[in-house]
Amino acid sequence: MILGIKRLHELVAKKNLVENLCERELNNPEGAGFDLRLEEVYEIEGDGFLGVEERQTPISKLVAKNDPSKNEQENSFVFEPGKYYLVKTTEKVNLPTNLSGIIFSRTTLFRSGLGLFNGIVQPGYSGELTFGICNLGKSNIKVSFGARVVHITFHEVFGEGNQYRGQWQGGRVSADKREIQI
Repeated sequence: MILGIKRLHELVAKKNLVENLCERELNNPEGAGFDLRLEEVYEIEGDGFLGVEERQTPISKLVAKNDPSKNEQENSFVFEPGKYYLVKTTEKVNLPTNLSGIIFSRTTLFRSGLGLFNGIVQPGYSGELTFGICNLGKSNIKVSFGARVVHITFHEVFGEGNQYRGQWQGGRVSADKREIQI
């Protein structure tokens, strides 16, 4: 079951479910969930390895981040055609073990040719959210930092949920060395 906005606002106030929500999401949200904003953009480089027991992601390099001291035209990023980026949200989630989150693209992303690569936010995860964006179109797409780019819905876990204990806890973007999976 997807949680409605009234329940989400209660969880934000009582349990700090989502930190750093913008005024719009606190006072006049749409639908059942929250829109999340663009905070940082990374490029990945080098080789990676995804094994049965070990893994090493390609190295991520921060290429741009939100700078509120700049005007909107300067405080933006151009997603170039054919390039893949990792992006991080302004907001931080603090999921209890009875909730999971699912990230969806806002329609303006795919209407602009930007493809979203995302997954489920596991119960017990705490941190900023990282996901992939690839410009699948032929045009440069400029996105302002602080713009709403994805939507997250929250779902109840029936039965027992387990605390997320993976290495991505806390909002880490990539692994800087080979690691044994937890």
